[in-house]
Order: sequence, then structure tokens, then C-alpha cells
Amino acid sequence: MTPENLSIINAERAARRPIFVITDISSGDQRLVLAKEAANDPLRETLEKQLRLGKSTTIEHEGKKLFIHVHAPAARLIMIGAVHISQALAPLAKSLDYDVTVIDPRTAFASEERFPDIPLIADWPENVLDDQHVDRYTAFVALTHDPKIDDPALLHALERECFYIGALGSRKTHAKRVERFQAKGVSDAAIGRIHAPIGLDIGAVSPAEIAVAIMAQITAALRLPEKVAA
Repeated sequence: MTPENLSIINAERAARRPIFVITDISSGDQRLVLAKEAANDPLRETLEKQLRLGKSTTIEHEGKKLFIHVHAPAARLIMIGAVHISQALAPLAKSLDYDVTVIDPRTAFASEERFPDIPLIADWPENVLDDQHVDRYTAFVALTHDPKIDDPALLHALERECFYIGALGSRKTHAKRVERFQAKGVSDAAIGRIHAPIGLDIGAVSPAEIAVAIMAQITAALRLPEKVAA
């Protein structure tokens, strides 16, 4: 690894952009592929697949044995609402190596006692989300049922192209949300990216079961995006 390549890798990782290091195992020759270049690379299908999986791999290509080292940003989960579902979802996501943050301006809910060992921000989402570096490697869920809290947060997530966006509520509740967003000029395509009702339909009832349904849908959106539609 040359100092120049190492510098590039560190810069891309700091910016939360994927980068691939492709090494010819026989010769030791290496080349870097930036995320913006992957679509035009001869190995694009393999690169896209391994990025979805978040795993490095060894392949045979044109008679050469290549090791593809995937440097992918850590997936994040931002939860708006320190509710019972969040209490079940936070440790579940953490066990799957997500960086988890809970945001809720209601201090009666946003307490360290309710969320031990989870980063917790007791403030309005619009005041703090700019500092959270929300991006396309972020899963974003709105769980308060309060449009004053959820709506600005969801609009922020749509602007940042999060790989998963979900909102708690019935179809009737979401229909009203759609009307509010349309009135703000949000496109139907953008609104269609919101998973609502949130989570896979597994008949979940309890907060813990709903958390499992949400986490399963987030996992599918990360690993099998072509099969997951809002």
C-alpha cells in the first residue's frame, strides 16, 4: 500500500464514501476504485454486490486472482422518538453493528435511564440533524406520531437520500402526511420512499415485535435494495 493510496482511502472513509482496493494476488499490484467510479468499472457487478453485503472477497477475473477489499461506511440508525419501540429497536440495531442515535425533544421520554449506552439528544430534530451527518448509509425512522417532530425530520432524511426511511403510523395517518408533504412541494417519488406503515408485515403487535419488523425491513433495504419498495 503506497502512502498516496493510504491517504486517499483515509480521506474517503472520513467522508463516509465507499472505496474499493483491488489487489492482484500474484503480482501485488493494487488499484483503487472510488464509489463514483464503480458504475463504470469492469468489476462493477461484483463491486455493487460486495458493497451491499459489506464484505470483501476474492474473485477470478480474466485469468487473474483478485482480492477486493471493501471499505464501506458503518451503517447508522437515527431514531426520532424515544418511545417504547425505540427502546427495543436501539439495542437490536446496536447488536447488528449499527451506530445508533435517538433524538426526541420530550425530556420525559429522552432519558439516559430509558436508553442506557445509547447516544441520546433531547432536542428538536431540526436543531440537531445538520450535525449528525445524515447520508445514504443512514437508516432513518420517525416514531413519535407527532407531525411537529416527525415531519421536519423526515424531510431532512429525504433530502439526504437515506437508504431507508420509515415512519410509524397507520395508512390513514400516512395519507395525511402525504398531503402535508405535497403541500410543501415534495415530489411523489420522494414521498414514495417513505416506508409507512413501517416495518415488514409480520403481524407485529408488541414494541419488541415491531422493532424486529423494522430492523428486518432495514436489513433488506441495505442488502437487497432492488427487492424492497416503500
